[in-house]
Amino acid sequence: MKVLILTEKPFAAEAVKSIREVIEASGMEPVILEKYTEKAQALDAVKEVEAIIIRSDTVDAEWLDAAKKLKIVVRAGAGYDNVDLDAATARKVVVMNTPGQNSNAVAELALGLMVYAARNFYDGSSGTELLGKKLGIHAYGNVGRNVARIAKGFGMEIYAYDAYCPAEAMEKDGVRPLASVEELYATCQYVSVHIPATDETKNSINYALLSKMPKKAVLINTARKEVINETELAKWMDERSDVKYLTDILPKNHEEMLEKFPKRYFSTPKKMGAQTAEANNNAGIAAANQIVDYLLNGNTKFQVNL
Repeated sequence: MKVLILTEKPFAAEAVKSIREVIEASGMEPVILEKYTEKAQALDAVKEVEAIIIRSDTVDAEWLDAAKKLKIVVRAGAGYDNVDLDAATARKVVVMNTPGQNSNAVAELALGLMVYAARNFYDGSSGTELLGKKLGIHAYGNVGRNVARIAKGFGMEIYAYDAYCPAEAMEKDGVRPLASVEELYATCQYVSVHIPATDETKNSINYALLSKMPKKAVLINTARKEVINETELAKWMDERSDVKYLTDILPKNHEEMLEKFPKRYFSTPKKMGAQTAEANNNAGIAAANQIVDYLLNGNTKFQVNL
């Protein structure tokens, strides 16, 4: 059986080596396509493989139709909105993610962005400290839990809202659960976003919600760009000269934001929450192990489609 490592944005060389070792040790054959520039290259590569490991690559119905032998796709990372789950299910292809493998890397970036904001983008002026500030964690999953763990070291006052996480789990971690997303944004000067992009959450962080944030509010987004209503975000920042927005997902209105709010807006040039050697390696190895376990043993533990 063949396992394709399909990455427009490649894994680190060390991670590729580790992935190959896992696949070869199972008696399967690794196939690698990195830095491809045209969809046709990917469509050709998927024709003869039973499994695919991807990162931010899009897997749609056309890809799935081309992959006649395909049994499983694993997204090396937590989010999987780049995979057409309905199309995969219709073709009896299992889709998995690798939850938790990138969580610490994303959480460290979120705190790094908070420090960057607090110190006025290191422009030489007098900034503020995170000690004693109220931090709201929007979604208390793997990344949110790591954000809370790290933020404790800064002495922040930590709150969280997650409709699907029991309050007891947050309290056990020393985090104060709040009853609604509106209360979270109204309470906390810093809010770190970790919700997935779903029909329910897309554009949910809008003007009405942001307007509830207190003076000198800072919004940090290391989740998905689709959850932010970018037009209404710009309106909020235009009306509130005291607020800041930092993200690792380049907004569509990046140039406008940069021009209008140069000292209050920052975005990395590409999504980099998981861009560490450790996360790269962890997610890749987890993806390879999950493929092997599914193909040899039928284990569907991390399946995300029906």
